[in-house]
Amino acid sequence: MNGAKPGRDRRIVLWRHGQTLWNLERRFQGTTDIELTDEGVAQARRAARLLAALQPHTIIASDLRRAVDTAAELATLCGLEFTRHAELRETYAGSWQGLTHEEIVAAHGEQYAAWKRGEPVRRGGGELETEVADRAAPVVAAHADKLPEGGILVVVSHGGTIRTTIGRLLGLEPRSWESLGGLSNCCWSVLGEGARGWRLMEHNAGTLPEPVLGDDD
Repeated sequence: MNGAKPGRDRRIVLWRHGQTLWNLERRFQGTTDIELTDEGVAQARRAARLLAALQPHTIIASDLRRAVDTAAELATLCGLEFTRHAELRETYAGSWQGLTHEEIVAAHGEQYAAWKRGEPVRRGGGELETEVADRAAPVVAAHADKLPEGGILVVVSHGGTIRTTIGRLLGLEPRSWESLGGLSNCCWSVLGEGARGWRLMEHNAGTLPEPVLGDDD
C-alpha cells in the first residue's frame, strides 16, 4: 500500500503520544484508555512547539485520551481542529493489557517468546500486527491523499500502530516491520514523497532522548 504521488511533495508526520503511568510501569496498554502523566503533558507541549513550526495542514488522532490530549496541544498552537479515529488506536492485546512484561512472561511465556522472535502472534488473544495496519494505514493514506502540494499531515497515535502503518505505507513485508525501532514518548517519524512512493525521512525524531517505553519496545 503506497499512495504517494510524485511531484506533490507531501509529508506525513507520525507522532507518538506523551508519557503515561503505564509506560513508566511497563504495563501493556493496548486499547486501555490511559491518560497522560504531568510529564506526558509537558512532553506534548514541548514537541508541539517544534511541530507547529512545520505549519501542518491536517491533524488526525487516535480516539484514546493519551493521543487526543497530545494532539490537542498541537491543534491549539496551530489553530486547527483535529479528527479522532478509532482505527488509529493501539494494538488490542487482550489479556496482556494491564500486565507488566514480567507478568506476561510468567503467565504466557511461550507466546511472549514467539512474539519476540517476530512470529505472527495474537498477543493475549488480541490483534495481529497486519490487522492493525489493515485498519490504520488506509485512514492515514486517505487523509494524506487530500493534502495540497507541499502539505503536511500529522498523525497522533501509538508506538505499535505507527510502526505497522509505516511498514504498510512503505510496502515492507510484515516480517521486516520489527526492523523499525520503537518510538519514545512524544517523538515522531516522517514519511516524504519520492519518485517511487513514500520514503522514511526521519525515525524516532525529537528532542527527547528518552528510552522507548511501550507495548512494542
